[in-house]
Amino acid sequence: MSLAIATSSIDLFLILDILGTIAFAISGALTAMKKKMDPFGIFIIAFVTAVGGGTLRDILIDANVAWMRNLTFVYVIILAAIVAIIFRKKLSYVRRSLFLFDTIGIALYTVVGVEKGIAADFPAIICIALGTMSACFGGVIRDILCNEIPVIFRKNIYATACILGGSVYFLLLKFNVSENWVVIISFSVVITIRLLAVTFNWSLPSIYKKDAIEND
Repeated sequence: MSLAIATSSIDLFLILDILGTIAFAISGALTAMKKKMDPFGIFIIAFVTAVGGGTLRDILIDANVAWMRNLTFVYVIILAAIVAIIFRKKLSYVRRSLFLFDTIGIALYTVVGVEKGIAADFPAIICIALGTMSACFGGVIRDILCNEIPVIFRKNIYATACILGGSVYFLLLKFNVSENWVVIISFSVVITIRLLAVTFNWSLPSIYKKDAIEND
């Protein structure tokens, strides 16, 4: 029975991982097309957006890079980029769906990054950093290559959701919550915070408002 549950959990995470990869790849492709890049540039931006964070994490912890071991992700990224190119005019109508997939993606990658850090026996704060990096740094690399200030370095509640989700993960471990529930609750925290932040327009406080008033 427990083996069946474990197998089901692995299948679920694989599905969510692929959905997140699709969303990130399409996000990268759309950003590249906004910048009027050629097809090669579009594929590169789609690729680094989808796997950049996980690759950086795996290199830092001296682990096998996931997409190099499982080519399914490479094929998914290529297909997602092609779909984004072909249907670029219609994709604006499904932004909410893409946002949902993106949110699921960052929640999943946060948990995966934290668990990889724990497996490598890193301290809690480093594990949380690895989870945040897994979820966000593909977007950071995308924005840098597209000559923009990365979203997570501005006001948006994005990386903050990942940090809080990772923190909840370790808080639950302190209370001896079962591993399955730790994963589910931490995953849900990231999604909930991100959805609430967008719904209610939450953002981190700015330190520049006072300066702007004084300059006026």
